Amino acid sequence: MIVGVPKEIKNHEYRVGLTPAAVQEFINNGHDVIVQMHAGASIGFTDELYQAAGAHIIESAEEIFERADMIIKVKEPQPNECKMLREGQTLYTYLHLAPDPVQTQLLVESKATCIAYETVTDNRGALPLLAPMSEVAGRMSIQAGAHYLEKAHGGSGTLLGGVPGVAPGKVLIIGGGVVGLNAAKMAMGLGADVTILDRSLNRLRELDDMFNGRLHTVFSTADAIDYYSSRADLVVGAVLVPGAAAPKLLTREHIKNMKPGSVLVDVAIDQGGCFETSKATTHQEPVYIVDDVVHYCVANMPGGVARTSTMALNNATLPFGLAIANKGPKQAMLDDAHLLKGLNVHKGFVTYKAVVDALGDSLNLQYKDALDALAF
Repeated sequence: MIVGVPKEIKNHEYRVGLTPAAVQEFINNGHDVIVQMHAGASIGFTDELYQAAGAHIIESAEEIFERADMIIKVKEPQPNECKMLREGQTLYTYLHLAPDPVQTQLLVESKATCIAYETVTDNRGALPLLAPMSEVAGRMSIQAGAHYLEKAHGGSGTLLGGVPGVAPGKVLIIGGGVVGLNAAKMAMGLGADVTILDRSLNRLRELDDMFNGRLHTVFSTADAIDYYSSRADLVVGAVLVPGAAAPKLLTREHIKNMKPGSVLVDVAIDQGGCFETSKATTHQEPVYIVDDVVHYCVANMPGGVARTSTMALNNATLPFGLAIANKGPKQAMLDDAHLLKGLNVHKGFVTYKAVVDALGDSLNLQYKDALDALAF
């Protein structure tokens, strides 16, 4: 199989689909790898390193898409990339289709086989290809929040850890999954006063045990969100409904009641965001202010630490990617029900129900169960 790795083109996106070490694994399995010139250069993965691993360096993205049987990326394809996809070709990357009708329509029209990292599962029901970036984003959410709490950046001038004689800042984390856990670790490491809201009592018990009661765990209700958000200096949105649009848990009224200069970090923005006032931003222009509250809604947050993120992502995506290349996408998915969960679009059909549920009113989508679609 010819595996193609184009350079990412989203604003300030420096991650790359394969590291040189991952390329060597594909080469050792008998595949050809073509990598676009300078695809990883900005994070230290030079063309020479890729060539040493056995890859061929290609100048243009157009040639990568034309020649490759499988395209491996990080971020969702931009419109011009979608238009280069073709039937019989496999796309293996993050997609986040539910809040993105344009991308969804273009992928349907391409008739390519599109496997989304974020919906691949494991035998524990977790999302192993989303987890590494959730870990990164959770940790970065506190870094970003602490930065934008500084007065010069629009915040209230609050130091999350406080100092002797001055109370620490209050951090509210909505969602106790991988993002929430990693955000809590960072915030508590800084000395902040941290509360996590979640609707799973079992998860709240786990978190309470992990932190020996130093973390406030609260069952998530509308009343709890109202109470704790109005007192928080930093709120991290860390909710996830796999493959679906994120629920709007913080309303405009909640935000009006927040303290001036407080900060919102919406880690769920890839799935449409979990705050009513959220809109996707970039690393170039990461924040905006609504009702005196700073909003940080960068849609590719882990791209800010692109080298760490790329290596962490490759550790997770490589085994599935090798299975796709070694067996072919159809057989690989038939052999692995967890990889099959990653199939979102195939031959013009949407194969992930949550995407149809989110976009059915705006697009004339044809849904087909993933197994049925593979037989088509």
